[in-house]
Amino acid sequence: MNDLIFLLSQTLIFSVPLLIVALGGMFSERSGIVNIGLEGIMIMGAFSGILFISSMQDILSGQLLLILAILVSSVTGILYSLLHAYASINMNADQVISGTALNMFAPAFAVFSARMIQSQGVQQIQFENTFRIEKIPVLGDIPILGKLLFQGVYITTYLGIAILVASILILYRTRFGLRLRACGEHPQAADAVGINVYRIRYAGVMISGALAGLGGLVFVVPTSTNFNATVAGYGFLALAVLIFGQWRPQRILVVSLLFGFLKTVAAAYSGIPILKDLPIPANIYKMVPFIATLIILAFTSRRSQAPRASGIPFDKGAR
Repeated sequence: MNDLIFLLSQTLIFSVPLLIVALGGMFSERSGIVNIGLEGIMIMGAFSGILFISSMQDILSGQLLLILAILVSSVTGILYSLLHAYASINMNADQVISGTALNMFAPAFAVFSARMIQSQGVQQIQFENTFRIEKIPVLGDIPILGKLLFQGVYITTYLGIAILVASILILYRTRFGLRLRACGEHPQAADAVGINVYRIRYAGVMISGALAGLGGLVFVVPTSTNFNATVAGYGFLALAVLIFGQWRPQRILVVSLLFGFLKTVAAAYSGIPILKDLPIPANIYKMVPFIATLIILAFTSRRSQAPRASGIPFDKGAR
């Protein structure tokens, strides 16, 4: 039972950042802007958040420091995503190329900046993890569920759940959500009834940037005590989660849990007795999430139905 709880708790740790970033990509693509720059935005968000933690950990600690770092990462993600928004919306640039540019610039910037800021030219940013909640009173005593959700957890897990609920409500229960979906399906029709397509698309990309920047921090904090200008390809995995989830929050949740489980197997196989005893090299386990991505994509890509105007620059004069 303890092994099962360990496996499920680790799955949550790896699933939450995937869920948050994939939901961010959903908002962007639902507005009509393809954002494959999620990896780069995650790196920038993680870099700014971890640098803030490293700089302030002698003054602050615990949940307050983490909350402030979350705000820093989210704002950084918004600002960085504006580059993609301007290129895609105002300049009508190729959205794939623009996103690729974000992915290429971010790790180089993080490495260069870390070496310039820190002494001895070290690119890894070290931090102390004081954010783990050992046990939540009362709730932590619940059998099984208490150990899974209320012991040895991070507030980012609850934040991910809150973002999921908010995404569902915003997308399907608000005027903004309706307009966002309209701009991703038929922007000319939306424009004809007075919706500002440019503004809605900017909002979609900015939400995407905020969640991707947050996702970068959420990925690093529970899994490491340093940041080395990488998020281990999680931005690209989030894109796969978005596609397999068919741009719908509930499906994205299910796929995030699946990929989180596969990532857990890749990262913690040595702690699982059944897998540890198998004569399989460690590199094979690390490849599992990406191999699964290719296999699932091969069988499901034909049935994928992206928003019809996704990736197509808006031409106000077209009908």
